Amino acid sequence: MVINTNIAAASAARLLNDSSVRLNKSLTRLSSGSRIISPEDDAGGMAVSARFDAQISRLRAASSNLSNAIAYSQTQDGFLQRVQTALDRMSELSMLSQDITKTDTDRDKYQTEFATLQEYITNIGNKNFNSVSLFDGTAREVTIDSDNGLATAVGQGWAMAGVSLASVAYATATGTGIGVSSASGAKAALDAVQAAIDQLATDRAQVGANIARLTQTTGQMAILKDNLMSANSRIKDVNVAEESTELARFNILVQAGTSMLAQANSTPQMALKLLQ
Repeated sequence: MVINTNIAAASAARLLNDSSVRLNKSLTRLSSGSRIISPEDDAGGMAVSARFDAQISRLRAASSNLSNAIAYSQTQDGFLQRVQTALDRMSELSMLSQDITKTDTDRDKYQTEFATLQEYITNIGNKNFNSVSLFDGTAREVTIDSDNGLATAVGQGWAMAGVSLASVAYATATGTGIGVSSASGAKAALDAVQAAIDQLATDRAQVGANIARLTQTTGQMAILKDNLMSANSRIKDVNVAEESTELARFNILVQAGTSMLAQANSTPQMALKLLQ
């Protein structure tokens, strides 16, 4: 029996400290919802989770790009619908002006409306979406990010075909010299407007195809993001049921260790009885 060195108390203190550290870590995990509190908990898992977090953030940004591209295309189609209405009326005016019972005075009135609609279509051709031209015919690349496995052969995204209201068919139908002020002019105007209507049908089909492709890619990215988030959750999120069991165990160990340390510290006092 010794007085200076209390091995039992030292061991009890060490075990109590270990249990206290684990209890505090368990409390932190449950309060934060994260399994990885510090790098030493799972160094490899933390590295993988960091890459997942970055990829998920890029996916969110790419989804925003796609949503904006869809809004851009929907705005294009909205204006093209108005162009279609104008062209339909222009074709109607062209037919009315070819009526043999109409006088030149009547045709001048038709011409006034016809010219106004031509100007309206030309004006739509200059419309912008957030300062980006809607109808300059430029193919715009929607960035998706090759790291997400969704890129195509064109850079890191997909080139969305452009639409131009300055193409030959539209330019002819809205150009100078095209009018309905005479029967012969109305016939030529009708041919030009019909060509523009054919071009419009093609352009609206292209815009619809753009929207369909963007919508499909949006759904694909949403599935990928869900899967990445699920994988990331398995790495860094705490299992509450399992961790609450550990919390109860470490709580009991701390209480038991505290009691045993108190008893171990009282052991040297037995030496006093031998000295009495």
